Amino acid sequence: MHLPSDFLWGVATAAYQIEGAVDEDGRSPSIWDTFGQIPGAIANGDTGDVACDHYHRWPEDLRLIRDLGVDAYRFSIAWPRVIPTGVGAVNPAGIGFYDRLVDELLAAGVRPFVTLYHWDLPQVLQDKGGWPARDTAQAFADYAAVVASALGDRVTDWCTINEPLCVAWIGHLEGRMAPGLTDLRSAVDASHHVLLGHGLATQAIKAASATSNVGIVLNLSPVDPATDSEADAAAAVRADGHTNRWWLDPLHGRGYPRDMVDLYRMEPPVLDGDLETIATPTDYLGVNYYFRGVVADDPEGPVPHARQVETLPGARYTAMDWEIYPAGLQRILTRVTEDYGPPKIYVTEQGSAWPDVVDADGGIEDKDRIDYLEQHLEAIDAAVADGVPLAGYFVWSLLDNLEWAYGYEKRFGLVHVDYATQQRTMKASGRRYAEIVRDFRASRG
Repeated sequence: MHLPSDFLWGVATAAYQIEGAVDEDGRSPSIWDTFGQIPGAIANGDTGDVACDHYHRWPEDLRLIRDLGVDAYRFSIAWPRVIPTGVGAVNPAGIGFYDRLVDELLAAGVRPFVTLYHWDLPQVLQDKGGWPARDTAQAFADYAAVVASALGDRVTDWCTINEPLCVAWIGHLEGRMAPGLTDLRSAVDASHHVLLGHGLATQAIKAASATSNVGIVLNLSPVDPATDSEADAAAAVRADGHTNRWWLDPLHGRGYPRDMVDLYRMEPPVLDGDLETIATPTDYLGVNYYFRGVVADDPEGPVPHARQVETLPGARYTAMDWEIYPAGLQRILTRVTEDYGPPKIYVTEQGSAWPDVVDADGGIEDKDRIDYLEQHLEAIDAAVADGVPLAGYFVWSLLDNLEWAYGYEKRFGLVHVDYATQQRTMKASGRRYAEIVRDFRASRG
């Protein structure tokens, strides 16, 4: 493989998807707790109330991480657990939970990668306007400073925001994620304040911990036109702007792409100094990749007026109905490197859901997930050969968990979770990943 000898192998999770204990030890409700109470918002009426009960079972989950033999664990911190009022007083029990987790990860030789925001905004801040309100960006920076001050003596790797596209577009424009809004003005305002919050938080983390490595995590997809028509080609440009350039351009000092501002027919709420703050230098870019876009012109549809083609001839799909397209990972990594030149890239999430079957002896032989993993590892190896400064790869996910609005039916884990008993079982894919990590280390001596 072309991967560097210090390449990091990891697994990833998110707080609301695994922790449970939503009303314990002073945690306040998040927007996802509220969203889950809306009939039909989450499949089967599922909620994160218990999830994987990681809040109580984290020592067992840490043993699973150690069994995998990975170098790093990416997890998120629940803002409403640390600062239940959104701003102001810190909850000692909340920050204490993550303090113990960090200590035990380090004792096990596992490097913590902390994500500060993986979508669980305190509901009290949503009630004050949420991400469409500018004050939320500053509240996020203040929260980041609290966590960095508490953990920055031991944690060096920080992700500010996970997937701002999902926060702004899916949560405020499409309504399929919390807070469930369908308003373009709110979505554009939220997109700007999420990016502003990232810039302010980056500065706050650097001030609290001079040795920190800070980045943001974007979910990116190459976009192809469904046909050779000019209309579909233009739709692909719009979809790329909506999915990729709207985030990448301002983060790299280019401001918001003019063609997208014109398409949305509204300016983001930029004040003096905002664009410079958003473009605060970072140490890496996190890339999450799951599928590519294949789009057709859809002039009567919602922005960006580009309809995703759901079924492609000869394509294979995961249980999420997402096309399996490993070449897309190589393409997006190479494109980001060539167009934006980040100093370092991590693949911070990458994985697949399948209808896992527990066999008679309790095992899960998930060959499809193994094939998917190996194919995408070949893609990152090819990307490194192309000159991509790739420093690590994190499988989504360590555990089966609450897959947001899809509920508990969609299983991404290397470890199977029986939600009725909370029993954990390593899948064949987990064993295979551990083998890949061992073999890589052996090959590097």
